[in-house]
Amino acid sequence: MFRKFRELFSSENLLDAAFDTTVKMLEFDYKMYQASRDSLRTKQSAELPFDVKKTDRKINKYERQVRRNVITHLTVAGMANLVPGMVLVSIVVDVERIGDYTKNIVDLAQQHEAVLDGGPFEKTLQEIEAHVKAHFEMIVPILVDHDREQGRTMMRAEDEIGKMAEGIVSELLQNGTERLSSRDAVAVALYARYLKRINAHLTNIASAIVNPFPRISFREKMPRPDKD
Repeated sequence: MFRKFRELFSSENLLDAAFDTTVKMLEFDYKMYQASRDSLRTKQSAELPFDVKKTDRKINKYERQVRRNVITHLTVAGMANLVPGMVLVSIVVDVERIGDYTKNIVDLAQQHEAVLDGGPFEKTLQEIEAHVKAHFEMIVPILVDHDREQGRTMMRAEDEIGKMAEGIVSELLQNGTERLSSRDAVAVALYARYLKRINAHLTNIASAIVNPFPRISFREKMPRPDKD
């Protein structure tokens, strides 16, 4: 579907501008995630290097701008680029949701008021964080270069990351732990869920490069082996 993704966005048209805005939104998301993660996990205070909520409002504004650009382009230029336009509108929903989850992490850091240590789950949390960081760094090149193989790599990792996050939540709900206070246990469970959702939205974006439009946000449909 996107074999010639960039060619579909001819220079100086509104779809090209919408694509560039989407990339800018993802870059803001990554900065917000890094700041929110550091605030919760490495700093004694919830002080941030910039106003995350103000940046999130900027992302929301960009989302509306992408929608306007897409619909205006399609109205003026016709339906030739309908599918790419619809894909962009789908992608920016996931981008906006990532911003919302980074705000959730900021709120968690402000309420927790201390460095969050995962206790018995620390190693798993660090592994999930490493995956999320890697996927943030992969997603813009995947879009710009239409890198389906890297997109597939992200999509294949989603289930395992989700299982790790849900394993933390399930263990805390079912068995608890004496190594975490109730306050820390709640924070660890919430943080694991937020990481899971951020990664899921990044994976949804990658799926827009791998899958046809009807299967965005779903696993790639593999061809059935021929029967003898």
